[in-house]
Amino acid sequence: MDSGNPEMSIEVPPYLRVRKDGSVERLAGTQVAPPGLDPVTNVISKDILIIPETGLTARLYRSNSVAKTPQKLPLLLYYHGGAFCISSTSDPFYHNSLNNLVAEANLVAVSVNYRLAPEHPLPAAYEDSWDALRWVASHATEDREDHESWLKNNVDFDRVLLGGDSAGANITHFLALRLHASDPVPTEYFKVSGLVMVNPYFWGKEPIGVEITDTTRREMVNKWWDFVCPSEKGNDDPLINPFVEEAPALERLGCSRVLVTVAERDILAERGKLYYKKLLNSGWKGRAELYETKGEDHVFHIFNPNSDKAKSLIKRLASFINEQ
Repeated sequence: MDSGNPEMSIEVPPYLRVRKDGSVERLAGTQVAPPGLDPVTNVISKDILIIPETGLTARLYRSNSVAKTPQKLPLLLYYHGGAFCISSTSDPFYHNSLNNLVAEANLVAVSVNYRLAPEHPLPAAYEDSWDALRWVASHATEDREDHESWLKNNVDFDRVLLGGDSAGANITHFLALRLHASDPVPTEYFKVSGLVMVNPYFWGKEPIGVEITDTTRREMVNKWWDFVCPSEKGNDDPLINPFVEEAPALERLGCSRVLVTVAERDILAERGKLYYKKLLNSGWKGRAELYETKGEDHVFHIFNPNSDKAKSLIKRLASFINEQ
C-alpha cells in the first residue's frame, strides 16, 4: 500500500491516493450529475439535507407522473458502492442507474450520501446509513417540518426495501441485522420487507474459489479493507467477513426476503454465493434468491447500462421489489 512516489504516502488502486500532507486524491467517482428531470426515463430527482450536524444528504427519485396520479409506491433506500472510500449519490453512473431502476420498478428511491473513508473512518458510513433509515422511518409515524412530501404522500411504508451494490450491499446486511435489535424503528408502521444486494462486498483472510488462483486481484481487494478499516482483525473483521465466529448470526436479519446478485467474472462473486448459501442454512425464516449474470464483472450494469444483460438485471431487481 505504500507508494514509491515521494509526494504520496498511500495508494489504494484503482480508487485513490493519500498525499504525505494527508490530502486525498480520488481517482474515480468524483464526477457530478445534477438532480432534476431525466427526459429519457421521466424520472425526477432532488437533493435533500437529512442531518445538518453531520452533513448527511440524500437524493430522492420518483416518476414525474406520480404528481399527476397520486399513489402509494414501494420505497427503496439505496446505498451506493465504492469500497467505502469513493463515489456519491451524484455520481453520474449511480444517478443514471437509479433513474433506470425507478422507471422500471415505479418506486420512490432515497439514495443515501454517507460519509467516506479515510476522512470519516468506519463505522461512519454505517452510522450515516442507519440515521438515514431512521429519518425515513419517522415519516410513517410523525409529522415534522423536515419531512419530505414525496415520502409522506407517495410511499407505502409497508413496502420498504434496502438496496445497494458492493459496499452498499454490505451496508444493507448490517442495517437489516440492526432492525432485529432494539434500536427504535417503528416496525409496526415501517416494514422493511426485503434486501436487494447487488455484487455484495464481503471478503476474508482465507481465499475461496477463484480468489485462490487470482492473486493479483486478491491482493488489490485485500488493500481496500486494510485502508478503510485498519485493525488487527484485518479482512476477518465481522464488518467485511460476516461468517467469522464473532459476526452477528445471519438468522437475525430483520426482513423476509433477500435477493443476492453476482457477476460471473467478479472477484467478489464467490463471497456473494457463499452469503446466499450461508443464509439458506442459517435458520433464517425468510426467502433468499441468487441471480448470476454470466460473462460480466463487478457492477457491470452501472458502467454499461444499455447492454442487454444490464437491462435484464434491472428488470430482475424491479420484479423482486414489486413482489408482495
